[in-house]
Amino acid sequence: MIANSERVEKLTYTVEECAAVLGISRATAYALAKEGRLPVIRISERRLVVPKAALQRMLDSASLPQEPRA
Repeated sequence: MIANSERVEKLTYTVEECAAVLGISRATAYALAKEGRLPVIRISERRLVVPKAALQRMLDSASLPQEPRA
């Protein structure tokens, strides 16, 4: 059992928390999850979670737009 003074680091976000972190709407986050573009784990019939590590890998692998050369 964990003592009250100990903090447990969450390894996942809810879809709503993920939306807030990404700066997108809740509806967009659920749409991306349904399309397979947001890494989610289905915990139950109605519960999805987004692993923090998978989200970070997705963001790290995203290509950044190149600035035009003068």
